Amino acid sequence: MARHESDREDLLREATALVERAELQIPGESEPVTVGFRKDGSLSLFFGGDPVYQFNTAGELRRAFAGGLLYKAERGRLVALRRERSENEVALVRRELSDDETEAFLAAMRERLLRLGKALQSGQSQLLGQFPADAEVPVRVGNWLNALPVVLAIASRPNAR
Repeated sequence: MARHESDREDLLREATALVERAELQIPGESEPVTVGFRKDGSLSLFFGGDPVYQFNTAGELRRAFAGGLLYKAERGRLVALRRERSENEVALVRRELSDDETEAFLAAMRERLLRLGKALQSGQSQLLGQFPADAEVPVRVGNWLNALPVVLAIASRPNAR
């Protein structure tokens, strides 16, 4: 995720931590969706600049960016971090989500992931670019999404490993 709230960088070119990545146009999404896998196999999905979902190798949500807030996993719970600016610094104000807030967040995320999976499965997505060129990133993402459990899990920590 970008450190600045301004437009995100060209993820297909610059997201080098994602060793396999693709940019897709999906019906219903105003911006391209960038998807990619880290070397360890963990998945990141960027629906334009917001929302962003990042998972660990077990398929658990570890970090997210949505609605202008950063989210991170802590001991299987979601914590929201809001930037507060002063003249001299930017502070992150931490707040643990309630069970209801977590359920709503995960439901909205699941709906978006299912729409992406449906677009990939039905051939309604358009591949805009891919790295490396011979990778089959959309197929791999589709397979990952097909294996998505009904109840989405939150990681114990926000780290990729």
